[in-house]
Amino acid sequence: MATSLNHELRTTMKQTDAITVDKKLIDTLAARARPALPVAGAEREKLIARIKQLLREKNAVLVAHYYTDRDLQVLADETGGCVSDSLEMARFGHAHPAETIVVAGVRFMGETAKILNPEKRVLMPTLEAECSLDLSCRAAEFTAFCDAHPDRTAVVYANTCAEVKARADWVVTSSIGVKVVEYLHSRGEKILWAPDRYLGGYIRSVTGADMLLWPGYCIVHDAFKADGLAALRKKYPQAGVLVHPESPMEVIEQADVVGSTTRLIQAVTELPHDLFIVATDRGIFHKMKEAAPGKRFIEAPMGGAAASCLSCAHCPWMAMNGLVNLAWTLETGENEILVDPEIGRRAMQSVGRMLDFAERIKVKATGEANIVSPA
Repeated sequence: MATSLNHELRTTMKQTDAITVDKKLIDTLAARARPALPVAGAEREKLIARIKQLLREKNAVLVAHYYTDRDLQVLADETGGCVSDSLEMARFGHAHPAETIVVAGVRFMGETAKILNPEKRVLMPTLEAECSLDLSCRAAEFTAFCDAHPDRTAVVYANTCAEVKARADWVVTSSIGVKVVEYLHSRGEKILWAPDRYLGGYIRSVTGADMLLWPGYCIVHDAFKADGLAALRKKYPQAGVLVHPESPMEVIEQADVVGSTTRLIQAVTELPHDLFIVATDRGIFHKMKEAAPGKRFIEAPMGGAAASCLSCAHCPWMAMNGLVNLAWTLETGENEILVDPEIGRRAMQSVGRMLDFAERIKVKATGEANIVSPA
């Protein structure tokens, strides 16, 4: 199966040769990302107390992604916020009465929160936290690609900027992408998918849909290596293997469970294994350990033998979120996310199609995904 999927992927890449993904630029920006300033001891406790006070004073709620620092995830939970994936973060902010949503994550997550909550103020600890998927699919190129294929329905992953969402017909998360594409395929629609080529390839393998894939990638998941994973599975044959579908096909093929971040956390409570090899950002380990105390988790291998990596199982841009800049943005009101109202309105139409579809089929847009067996 892996061989055939990779053949399909290579064939698709020939069809998308005109698309330029500036890997050098993405790698350069990732290398420039600096982790948030560390704090410890009494200074850390004082800062946490100050943030809690500011959240109350500013009528603000903190929402944090699974891949952010443990301190931020704990703070979100302790102050009545939430820890989740990007869409659920935005939906939580919409339902919460707070006037301000503070998004600990990367820029597109702040934009998604603003799209769903145009009447609220959205702040982020830093506006410099990018996403390689977002960077690999710029709005002008995506618009031109859509214009060149008017017979295809444009479906984009949530890891995209507001302008790309506005140009798309549908926005999906990794958890509901399969179901949306199945639905469109049943209607005889051909798909233009962006930006993650691996997630798109996985969805195509499950649905059999006619999908033209944009050649984008996540720098974290792209670095997981099949040969290293196979060797680690041999060393720990008792371990369960959990893989996010943004990973290469050969890695996906070795998984016990393939799914969204929420689905992988759920899997550690369902499967009998005491040890898991996890192919996604290691920030997820905090919630996995909360969900399944006593179980152990190992990062899937990256970079191959004697190689280095930019991500090393942790997004360098997620690491830019910390207690210091979180306190600063609450103190100052700086780092506000703004989205052009017309762009936001059009993007909300694409997001809304997914939400309406999820409601019709009685499935949440987060937390559900297919389980696949090892090849």
